[in-house]
Amino acid sequence: MKIANNPIRVYALGGLGEVGKNTYCIESEKNLIIIDAGVKFPEDDLVGVDYVIPNYQHLKNNQNKIRGLFITHGHEDHIGAIPFLVKAVKIPVIYAPKLACALIRQKLEEKRVKEKINLVEYDENSVITAGEFKVSFFRVTHSIPDSFGICIDTSEGRIVTTGDFKIDLTPVGPDIQLAKIADIGESGVDLLLADSTNAEKPGWTPSEKNVIHSINEIFDKAPGRLIISTFSSNISRIQQIIQATISHHKKIVIVGRSMVNTIEYARKFGYIKIPSSILKTVDNIEDLRESETVILCTGSQGEPMAALSRIANGTFKNLHIIPGDTVVFSSSQIPGNGGSINRVVNLLTRMGADVITNSVFREIHSSGHPSQKELQLNLKLFNPKYFMPVHGEYHMLKLHGDIAKSIGIPQENIFICANGDTLVLENHHIHDGERIQADDVYIDGNDINGVSTAVIRDRKILQEDGMVSVLVCLDSKTNDLKIYPKVITAGFVNYGSGEEHLTRHASIQVYDAINEALRNGRVTFGDIKNIIRSVVGKYFYRKTQRNPMIIPLVMNVNKI
Repeated sequence: MKIANNPIRVYALGGLGEVGKNTYCIESEKNLIIIDAGVKFPEDDLVGVDYVIPNYQHLKNNQNKIRGLFITHGHEDHIGAIPFLVKAVKIPVIYAPKLACALIRQKLEEKRVKEKINLVEYDENSVITAGEFKVSFFRVTHSIPDSFGICIDTSEGRIVTTGDFKIDLTPVGPDIQLAKIADIGESGVDLLLADSTNAEKPGWTPSEKNVIHSINEIFDKAPGRLIISTFSSNISRIQQIIQATISHHKKIVIVGRSMVNTIEYARKFGYIKIPSSILKTVDNIEDLRESETVILCTGSQGEPMAALSRIANGTFKNLHIIPGDTVVFSSSQIPGNGGSINRVVNLLTRMGADVITNSVFREIHSSGHPSQKELQLNLKLFNPKYFMPVHGEYHMLKLHGDIAKSIGIPQENIFICANGDTLVLENHHIHDGERIQADDVYIDGNDINGVSTAVIRDRKILQEDGMVSVLVCLDSKTNDLKIYPKVITAGFVNYGSGEEHLTRHASIQVYDAINEALRNGRVTFGDIKNIIRSVVGKYFYRKTQRNPMIIPLVMNVNKI
């Protein structure tokens, strides 16, 4: 038996118990590699937050060990956090497929990242030495070209991650390398990390080519303009929409900065083929007949600043909804985005558009992730000794673990982990390790330091319970209040619904409480502020059952 002296730690900073924020790490005593650096888009309760990213403190503490960042493909939940990561941690080199490289360069430029980034392109034939780790790649099928799984050979055993994939036997793009996957499995896999996003769906994920029939049906029936929203990175879907535009003798207008940029790169690399003769711009859209117009845009998740939301709000220059437009949401709903999508759908419908979303009647979305039969086949081909489901909410990870058990992997060899949990690989055996810090960081704007949980808590209070300001004028020489405190509410009670009564009585109670404290001895400004918070907080909760944020303002008239 080999005596292990170089244990390999495997853990996630993001991507477990959630959909998004994918960031996985493999670390030894002297070396560390990172796989993906994604963002998660905030749900509605995270007011004012643009992105959620992992906490990179552990990487900061070990940045002298980092040998590289490896990217599986170019989706936001795998590359979106790179601008924040490279500002926080020194990354010596980023390895990525061709299209992902282009998207990363674009992202770094948009975020005005000044740090020098060494970006290296890889393909299915690449073998990269990163410290003691030997890293190789296998092509998979996903909703964006150049998607790969990664195989990492270490001194203690082999680790494989699938990245995002599905087993599509009739893909729009390149085939999944099933033979290479089988070879890797045949030669031995100690630990497999595999995509769990569709673990609750039985059967097989429909082929992307199935979608074309529904797209053509929509093109045939739409009486006026067609406005189709999808992810800018869903290259396969975009190519099918373009193909339908050509076959129906229509013209296409591409809207949304990320959509324009991504299509530009995809055309350059040959993944999207658009005849220049059918491409039109928003500026000359009025020259087109409504029946020949196709508008391709971002905003399928109801994002407020995306093109479709701005069109629905009437704030997009030269482009507004016309009664009779057909609007198609050609992407499935990401968990947490239902409210945003419904708001946009309602706006579009009020303006006279016919809105089509995914349903059992129209298969206008085919997922890029594997359903249960594909997960079974994937596990059979890799035949791992140990298994760690990744990329999914807890119930997805658990279901994927159950699938692994059903095909013969022992329960004790299946690890349902959370972000920060560590698996330790030693001499081809795995055991649990110590947890590391892996909490969320909330990004507001471009500040990599993020927004503290205290700020998020305050924002939620403001959103739910509003704010009350209390202005007190104190004469420190005579030690008394000159006038009754002024109480002002915002987002708390509606004017005319008892606000005047509530604020007047709150003012009287604060006045009496402060005067009593002043008569009983020496009182500091801090004491007065605490009295205000206590008296007003208790009074408003008793009257309204709400806890507004209370902001005391104490002014000394002798200092004015």
